[in-house]
Amino acid sequence: MRDVVIVDAVRTPMGRGRPGGALAGVHPVDLLSQVFTHLIDRTGVDPGLVDDVLVGCVSQVGEQSATPGRFAWLGAGLPAHVPSTTIERKCGSGQQAIAFAAQGIAAGAYDVCVAAGVESMSRVPMGSGRLSADPFGERARARFPGLVPQGVAAELVAARWEIGREAQDAFALRSHQRAHAAAESGAFDAEIVPVTVEGGEQVTRDETIRPGSTLDGLARLKPAFEDADVAARHPRVSWGVTAGNASQITDGASALLLMGADRAESLGLRPRARLVGSAVLADDPELMLTAPIPATHRVLERTGLTLDRMDAVEVNEAFASVPLAWLAEHPMDEERLNPHGGAIALGHPLGASGCRLMTTLINRLEAAGGRFGLQTMCEAGGMANATVIERLG
Repeated sequence: MRDVVIVDAVRTPMGRGRPGGALAGVHPVDLLSQVFTHLIDRTGVDPGLVDDVLVGCVSQVGEQSATPGRFAWLGAGLPAHVPSTTIERKCGSGQQAIAFAAQGIAAGAYDVCVAAGVESMSRVPMGSGRLSADPFGERARARFPGLVPQGVAAELVAARWEIGREAQDAFALRSHQRAHAAAESGAFDAEIVPVTVEGGEQVTRDETIRPGSTLDGLARLKPAFEDADVAARHPRVSWGVTAGNASQITDGASALLLMGADRAESLGLRPRARLVGSAVLADDPELMLTAPIPATHRVLERTGLTLDRMDAVEVNEAFASVPLAWLAEHPMDEERLNPHGGAIALGHPLGASGCRLMTTLINRLEAAGGRFGLQTMCEAGGMANATVIERLG
């Protein structure tokens, strides 16, 4: 099969997903449209060569309901013959878009693809598409009676791996410190493209990073998911998950240009990375957030690589307990884990996060001179994607 390469990867700044947030005034289609414009302009590729535009988006209702990738592409003034589709694998939707694009290219169904993700959580709130108070269904609940919301699952993970409140808060603080250091050093400059908002102002920096965070401040936050029924069933839960050590509700978009290595060569393009391998796997739906652990085993087995070969690893910080549990099962140098911070500091615009993490991972490998990188993220229902890339050049 063909080698698949990433020619370029860009993202918006991350905006707080609430009224008044830096990007809250931008329709999600227009947000993604601006990302497409920057991606095409940066690469200089003829957009008419793109075979398909695959877009991750979780809340596909309201302004995100009508194939947002299609209308973002048209809104950017790009060729009307290029189609688009929307992908929803919960928090891994953007990463799955990358995987589907790579699979299509490797198989010869595509030559050139754009994989992207978008989520405006200020304009289309999380859960907007849920018509039932119980999303699990009678049959699933009968088989797994302990199904709980994600925040409660994060508490169960913390209890299972004995991750206390102090450890979660310390990890959260580290995320903000690393993201702030990256922003101040210019490490994000190569990946962030500006977004023009109402009035012509341009947003160029992440709004979500809190450089003034302290352990004392984090310790004062109240647990966000305490539940008496769950406490009765799980007495070991210590209720340490707070708004401070969980990912932020965020607006954002990201996009990557992928193609066959042979196609890149024929076009005279210099790829930035090669897709080495990917995996998707599910785990215990009651713990829900643990699948990155076995997904990492699987992608490493498929690629024939080992964790010590990974110069940078991105484990999505849905909650601090997720990367900490992953780290307990995959011991490694913590300096290589989320080296520029993660979703606790940068935010988690659901459908866009998979592409945002990949964009940050590529830039980190280039800046540090690393070769291989691993990305994995937990997803509702107990699923996870995992991807290994190799820096080129």
